[in-house]
Amino acid sequence: MSTIDESLRSIVERVRTHSSTMATEEAVKTAVVLPFLRALGYDVFDPTEVVPEFTADAVGKKGE
Repeated sequence: MSTIDESLRSIVERVRTHSSTMATEEAVKTAVVLPFLRALGYDVFDPTEVVPEFTADAVGKKGE
């Protein structure tokens, strides 16, 4: 099994085990989003690769 498979399985298990305790956006970011980006090969500590709180405008959601 590849490293990415192992990482993704670990994230899935974390979500299954701890989903009821991930009550805030920050908790989900720390437990799920950052490990997922890291599994994909991004350096989550490099602000040129991962921009925290990046504004992504969508239809009807300007600046949110």
